[in-house]
Amino acid sequence: MKPKRDAVDRVAQICSALRRAIIERALSPGDKLPEDQLGESFGVSRTIARQALGQLAAEGLVNLRRNRIAVVATPTVEEAHDTFEIRIALEALVADCLAAAISPEQIAELRRHIADQAAADPVSPSASIRLATDFHVLLAGMTGRPILERYVTEVAYRSGLALSAYGRPHSNDCAIEEHRQIVDALEKGDAAAAAAAMTGHLSAVADRAMIRAPERPPRDLAAILAPFVAG
Repeated sequence: MKPKRDAVDRVAQICSALRRAIIERALSPGDKLPEDQLGESFGVSRTIARQALGQLAAEGLVNLRRNRIAVVATPTVEEAHDTFEIRIALEALVADCLAAAISPEQIAELRRHIADQAAADPVSPSASIRLATDFHVLLAGMTGRPILERYVTEVAYRSGLALSAYGRPHSNDCAIEEHRQIVDALEKGDAAAAAAAMTGHLSAVADRAMIRAPERPPRDLAAILAPFVAG
């Protein structure tokens, strides 16, 4: 029984490490994740590495190709937009749930987390980005609703992947202040204000990141088809 438990723990460790690497943008969309190299890095068998990659694929963070080479997923622009729309709806529900039930201890914990995010920003922007994501996961966990927490966690990491694929660099200062506004509304027990602050914040994150397809130069359809027509 113990070896099986150890295997589960090792899979969880690898998944956690890769999620962090993705959200901190150490790993980028399209980066290859060979099983043998993962196994060597984490000191596990290829079987354990494969199980971890399978779990991350189920979460939408990894793509498994037919040739068994896993890569960090590259969401389409449409998927990126859908992810943020779904995330906004879910996290508005989180804010609504917490406004009537959040405790002073939880408010204090959230404010400490925001302080850590602000302190990390000038020193390690990547850590600040991770802490920004963790803030939303922390909020979802405080609802005491495991299914809601699970979906928010998954969509938050998918959002981070979308921002890595299509976003542009920007200051985290605005996001940090918006986090404070969310907590202020929760502390007052104002569900409408908390949901509005959450929706405004996540919409602004998407807008600041300018999620859109990379611009392509105009293409002349006639020129493209000319060789085929002539042939």
